[in-house]
Formats: sequence, C-alpha cells, structure tokens
Amino acid sequence: QVQLVESGGGLVQAGGSLRLSCAASGRTFSSYAMGWFRQAPGKEREFVAGVSWNGANLYYADSVKGRFTISRDNAKNTVYLQMNTVKPEDTAVYYCAARFRQSTFTYSRAADQGSYAAWGQGTMVTVSS
Repeated sequence: QVQLVESGGGLVQAGGSLRLSCAASGRTFSSYAMGWFRQAPGKEREFVAGVSWNGANLYYADSVKGRFTISRDNAKNTVYLQMNTVKPEDTAVYYCAARFRQSTFTYSRAADQGSYAAWGQGTMVTVSS
C-alpha cells in the first residue's frame, strides 16, 4: 500500500501562487492514478484535480480550471499541484490520494473519492483577501 505525505501549504495572498507536493512511499507509484481533493471549513471534501498513472490524462474541477495544474514525476514518486491566481475560496485542507490504475482514467473516476485507496494527512492552504 502506498503512503502519502503532502507539503507546501501555507498562507498566501489572493492572486498569488503556491505549489503543493505529495510524496509517495513504495516502489509502485506508477501503478496509481493520483488525485488532489480539498475540504474547506464546514464543507464536504471535493475533487480538485486528477492525473493518470503516466500523466497523459488530466482532469480539473471547474472551479480551478485554468488556474491550477496537476503534474507528476514518477521518478521522484511525487505529484504536484501548482496553484496560481488563488482566491479566498481556495482556502481549505488539501489532500492527495492514490487510486490503483485499472481501466481507463476518466473524469468521473478521477472525481470518485471512494475509489481512492490511500490518502495523505492533508496540508492547509489559507488565502487572504
């Protein structure tokens, strides 16, 4: 089972940028599709972005499309979330998650939280206005 550790969260001003990282343990990182999710105070956890095992398929929630970029480096066992032009409503705990690759990685599968086998502990992102 892969283990995940997020980093890179913090306080950033609206309009600024932040890059989150998620380091995975184990030698089978390329066997997993990866996703980023977030949970704002008082709200349910929601899908942010997903990437297939080889980086070929990328998916984004409408709320972050054009501002956030997900990427992965299988040689470093790491997935990233580059956050640009952040807004106060991006304030949340951000989680990365691993989904064992099976069939084609579609948007619906990327956004399906129940299909992810492993989760990190989360990293807090606070955007000030």
